[in-house]
Amino acid sequence: MSQAAYQVIARKWRPQTFDDVVGQDHVVRTLRNAIARQRIAHAYLFVGPRGTGKTSTARIFAKALNCTGGPKADFDPADPACQAIAAGTHLDVIEIDGASNNGVDQVRDLRDTVQYSPAQGRYKIYIIDEVHMLSAAAFNALLKTLEEPPAHVKFVFATTDPQKVLPTIVSRCQRFDLKPIPAVLIVERLRTIAAAEGIQATDTALACIARMADGGMRDAQSIFDQMISFCGAQIDEADVLDVYGLVSAEKLAALAAALAAGDHAQIVRLVDECDASGRDLARLLADLQGHIREALLDSIAQGGRSPALGGVPLTPEQLTRMLDAQRQGEDGVTLGLSDKITLEVTLHTAVDASRARAIDSLLKELAALGAALPAAEAAPGAEGEKKKP
Repeated sequence: MSQAAYQVIARKWRPQTFDDVVGQDHVVRTLRNAIARQRIAHAYLFVGPRGTGKTSTARIFAKALNCTGGPKADFDPADPACQAIAAGTHLDVIEIDGASNNGVDQVRDLRDTVQYSPAQGRYKIYIIDEVHMLSAAAFNALLKTLEEPPAHVKFVFATTDPQKVLPTIVSRCQRFDLKPIPAVLIVERLRTIAAAEGIQATDTALACIARMADGGMRDAQSIFDQMISFCGAQIDEADVLDVYGLVSAEKLAALAAALAAGDHAQIVRLVDECDASGRDLARLLADLQGHIREALLDSIAQGGRSPALGGVPLTPEQLTRMLDAQRQGEDGVTLGLSDKITLEVTLHTAVDASRARAIDSLLKELAALGAALPAAEAAPGAEGEKKKP
């Protein structure tokens, strides 16, 4: 007897209902209200980074519209119509890859087929993924149909690059911007998946995976899947660090503290250790910027100084200059001939930049000190003149 085909975690745990969508509450709430109030637009545009749920949300929306007894937001995922949509076999939910069907001829064929009534559900729904890949001629061929489609037709577009979508297309759609998913929500979701799959994963390991994912749930699930293949049923932080060349949170904090203290020798030593252990130095710089950004936010919240970097109080101006110097060195670390040397130069420059002062801020401080001086000190001869008979 043949075994069932293995399904990767990113597909197995793909959101099937609105309740499964993580980190996009503003989109889910708007779509739910639109369905409840029967204010369903004819075209939607989902915009956001990869792996944030654009296509999954489009499929869930299609289920809500074409489920048995729909439209309804709280549909039964076991409904045969919903299962057909999830499997891609529903006759009235047509998914089109904009990258491979980007010519004007394909759009003209679509324009001809929209006139036919739905065969199974209430609506005929066209989901076009990576819609920005359509050619200009294809966009123009779609304009009239998109502006005045038949009542039974709904369009849902998804794109990672909205700047390439014609403004005339965007103006005919309701746009939803899906944001990167916070790391805490990614960790929570991975913890649920690990419990269901029988995997023992430490919180620090899941936090490392979330850091690698950069706000993409699909990326996090793919990394988690790879770590299961590498480690088996037990995943620790050290395993994730070794596989992906990450630097531990403790070493990041130590490097940030060395920057704050201006300890050049410690900076060199830590960079040497990271390079000798095969860590990704470009990723190290990116993670370090994220760590210092948190200190900057804390400095602003504390009213001017933050002891978050090893107890050294730094002002928002100092932290901003430090971050700006690191940002300017990003390309050199990523594309330069020697990423280690470029990283060391970047970090030493960041230390020097954090200790520099802007001339405008110095002038403001001098002006404030001058305004605070007593009138007598500001004009020492005035009082003497008053005492003369």
